[in-house]
Amino acid sequence: MSAVALDGISKWFGRKADVPLHVLDDIRFDVPDGRILAIVGASGCGKSTLLNIIAGLIPPDAGTVTVGGVSAGTDAVVPLSVMFQEDRLLPWRSAARNVGFGLEAGQMDAAEKDRRIRDALGLVGLGEFASAYPHELSGGMRSRVALARSLATRPKVLLMDEPFSKLDPGTRSQMHDEVLRIAAAQAVTVIFVTHDVEEAVVLADRIVVLQPRPGSVREIVEIDLPRPRDPLTLEVAEAVRKLRALL
Repeated sequence: MSAVALDGISKWFGRKADVPLHVLDDIRFDVPDGRILAIVGASGCGKSTLLNIIAGLIPPDAGTVTVGGVSAGTDAVVPLSVMFQEDRLLPWRSAARNVGFGLEAGQMDAAEKDRRIRDALGLVGLGEFASAYPHELSGGMRSRVALARSLATRPKVLLMDEPFSKLDPGTRSQMHDEVLRIAAAQAVTVIFVTHDVEEAVVLADRIVVLQPRPGSVREIVEIDLPRPRDPLTLEVAEAVRKLRALL
């Protein structure tokens, strides 16, 4: 079963010399339940726009998106969460209160909210830092809090827009391990945008390569390599080389 399916997604923005800017054209792919998919491509090819369409933050001008069998843009609840490039933590809130932010709009009772916050912080290894404020945390720890916030709603689909691009290589590698561990433990389907081809190969089961504007699918690459994937191995390096050749 597909957790997410895109069928003919196209998007135009504004006008330049009275001609709409064609950003995405006829995007079609699906993401099997519980798998990890990466979206790669040159800058300006529409990767983040596509992720925002999947999230329901902006509407497509053509085509449909279904998440968990539910059409995006309807009144039905779509079980997904988004982790942005910036951690977007509120500086006046503790880690626990930042994690619980997405739970405040519903009718959930206080005990259940507290339980979900504790569980989410525990998943990312920050149970002891619940009362810490963002300025007291390292960049990697802030990213973990942002990830915990995305997981607190217990989504079936997690969307990630280059969330680790500003981290140092060592911390980024640690976050890769966290994502893989949590995705497996929670049976979460993950879709992430990245400029880092190596990151895509290390994390993803399937990679959608977009060609430049209007963004369209150049190729869908299956990564059938055992995990964990060491970037220094010949198999991973060869997969990275082939993927770069498509960009």
